[in-house]
Parts: sequence; C-alpha cells; structure tokens
Amino acid sequence: GFPGLPLAIAFPRWQVTLLEATEKKVGFQREAASELGLANVSPQAGRSEEVARDPCLRGQFDVVTARAVAALPTLLEYCCPFAAEGGQVIAWKQGDVTEELRVGRRAALLLGAELRQPLPVTLPQLPAGRCIVAARQMRPCPEGYPRAGGAPRKKPLGMSR
Repeated sequence: GFPGLPLAIAFPRWQVTLLEATEKKVGFQREAASELGLANVSPQAGRSEEVARDPCLRGQFDVVTARAVAALPTLLEYCCPFAAEGGQVIAWKQGDVTEELRVGRRAALLLGAELRQPLPVTLPQLPAGRCIVAARQMRPCPEGYPRAGGAPRKKPLGMSR
C-alpha cells in the first residue's frame, strides 16, 4: 500500500500496480482503492520472484518503488526486472547506507541498472538520516533475475566472494 496508494492519490493519471505477497493485504488495498474511488490502482498478489516472470509485467514500468523490503542489493534484484529500459527504481533508505551503496552499485550493474547518488530527505516529523536511492534501468534486466528460492536474500548480488 505504501507508497503506492498515496502515489495513486497524488497522481490520478498514473496507472499504479501494487504487488503484495499477502492476499489479506491485497484485499485491504482493493477495498481502500474502492473506498477512495481510485480507478487507477491494480493490487496484485504474488512474490516478486514469480510475478517478474510474467511478460505482461516484466520490464513494463516507468517507476518501481518499494519501502522497507530488504537491503539494497536484494531490493534491486526484486525491483529491476519490473523496470522498463530508462525507468527508475526508487527506494527509501534510513541510516548509514555507505556499505549498501557500495554493494548495491555492483548488484545494479549485474541487473542492467545504474545506481544514482542518494538524495537526503529531511522532514520535520521524521528523524534525520533518511534518503531516497534511485537506480536507472539502462538495459533490460537479464532473464535469470530475480533468482528463486530465497536466493536474493540468502546470497545478495554484489557481495564479495
């Protein structure tokens, strides 16, 4: 739901697809979209590792975003397959992201993306140390990604061997 539902509200001309692994959360998203009159929202149940194989969804999105999903290399592996060539993967991060960025740059290259410099986010209501990390999809993500069976979390891309 977040940040997808707020984006759908803020940008009513955007078509927003929400991917959630839990059917109960998808039910809530459907109900919330209906109650709010959001015809531009399409909640979908499934795991990134499986849904990213669907040719109707793979490489189809101008913007792919996620929040609080995983460390940057894993997050990129989950998101990059959905990004169209020239599209953006945008992630909210918190704390010292120096090591995540170092490893994330290597992971992004393997996924056909290029990591951008993080943009600090300062909001009076939130503690300091938050940033937005974006990656531009330079070429289609290779077919082998995301890897199945929990591999993105167990063996993150870009880690030194």
